[in-house]
Amino acid sequence: MHCRLKGLVAGIDEAGRGPLAGPVVSSCVIWKDIPEHKGEINDSKLLSEGQREGLFKWIIGHAYSIGIGIADHEEIERMNILKASLLSMERALKNTRINPDLLLIDGNHGIEGFPDAKTIIKGDRKCFFIACASIIAKVTRDRIMNAYHNLYPVYNFKKNKGYPTKDHRTAIEQYGISPIHRKTFKGVREYLDRC
Repeated sequence: MHCRLKGLVAGIDEAGRGPLAGPVVSSCVIWKDIPEHKGEINDSKLLSEGQREGLFKWIIGHAYSIGIGIADHEEIERMNILKASLLSMERALKNTRINPDLLLIDGNHGIEGFPDAKTIIKGDRKCFFIACASIIAKVTRDRIMNAYHNLYPVYNFKKNKGYPTKDHRTAIEQYGISPIHRKTFKGVREYLDRC
């Protein structure tokens, strides 16, 4: 997992495109130098919760700048998940308040205002910078969903984070939907169509 460092390099990634509830969250992590680090920086989906939390703290303590961008469930419904994801990425970059020399984005879609940014498919598994953003975005979103769990405990967001698990789909059938469910997503839309 190597990308050459030249100037200020930013990695951007998102978390939460697939869930039936909650926001999509992006992170932009900018590095000036890469210090020695403990543990393996990798795609957040390949790490345990404990590993992510440890690396989250390490990244926060060593990165040059970090920005978080969020698009909520209403924006997702209004513009679709792809556009909302890209909007959250734009917000994450803007919130660093820095224009990096190189911008590396997970996936194959650029973001507005950076036509020369490099997109990398599965970048969170290939590039240190994007993997760091993946970890920050995932941990941040998980914490948001844990807070939503306290408001809507019947959906067990603390465990499923809004993803369409069997238990989550069963809870929708039993209790209906919460204010943060994405009404345009298949698992939610099907329930609403039956009501």
